Amino acid sequence: MSDLAKLPVTVITGFLGSGKTTLIRHLMQNPQGKRLAVVVNEFGDVGVDGDILKSCAIPDCPEENIMELANGCICCTVADDFIPTIEALMALTPPPEHILIETSGLALPKPLLKAFDWPDIRSRITVDGVIALADAEAVAAGRFAPNVAAVDAQRAADDSLDHETPLSEVFEDQISCADIILLTKPDLAGAEGVSKAKAVIEAEAPRPLPVVEVAEGVVDPRVILGLEAAAEDDMDARPSHHDGDDDHEHDDFESVVIDLPEVTDPADLVARIEAMATEQNILRVKGYAAVTGKPMRLLVQAVGARVRHQYDRPWGPNEARQGRMVVIAEHHDVNASAIRSALVDQAQAAE
Repeated sequence: MSDLAKLPVTVITGFLGSGKTTLIRHLMQNPQGKRLAVVVNEFGDVGVDGDILKSCAIPDCPEENIMELANGCICCTVADDFIPTIEALMALTPPPEHILIETSGLALPKPLLKAFDWPDIRSRITVDGVIALADAEAVAAGRFAPNVAAVDAQRAADDSLDHETPLSEVFEDQISCADIILLTKPDLAGAEGVSKAKAVIEAEAPRPLPVVEVAEGVVDPRVILGLEAAAEDDMDARPSHHDGDDDHEHDDFESVVIDLPEVTDPADLVARIEAMATEQNILRVKGYAAVTGKPMRLLVQAVGARVRHQYDRPWGPNEARQGRMVVIAEHHDVNASAIRSALVDQAQAAE
């Protein structure tokens, strides 16, 4: 089968909260006449991103074309989850003309590329391109990339520091695997922050990569779809910290799921999430809440202490008004009882 006959797949990677779901929602609403399908891979047990995307389904990407894998990492469950999901999408009538895969924000993209060498699909699918999203403000602040000079200075003084943090490794692997970088939230970073973020990305990239500024996920689909990169055949150009490893670990990160009673004041919930993120080094919070007296569900998305919330849809007539939050942090920072106290116990004490 020639590459032209293969079904193109675009892998969309990027750190937690970088805007992957927002980008995919934009692509779904602007499909350029193509029938799209979407696979969402989340870290944690609550499928927030898939639920958001299904609410945006349109004829060119109906709800049955949106599939969700909410058990961590696609590439660790190739035979059990990933291959059956791809085959199910390809068996749809009519079949999709392009598949978008949203990886977990904690995923290393290169092992996923290796999954496309699986015998059952390698002759039928090609990786059209790997798109990495990077939060301009976060990158400029150095939160997801190492300060090379500082690390070198510390390395000279203390051999025990001769390693990089898990977060920086994830960031660097995502950049190294990409065909194009989308620099998101440039409005929050400002011109100086955008310039600094571009310099960081240029320093980390193993080869020159195009960097495109994108606000609210709005980008011409022609810029990122149809790259024809055949990334599965171009692995050597995409170095990883984990090259040569037989497997890769996800033990650096942990998620905690908290059931949330109805809240009376969304502003109070936001304030508690902000405080919790700061005090407990929380990376990501996402989920939804029921607000007393409100027929709409409150969707909550937080990156660190930066919290966004909006009413996204009405509660269903037979749906329990039960809130739920997924909280993600590095393993050594996770304290489930402290997280529960911040989100639930403090709220109940205040009422």
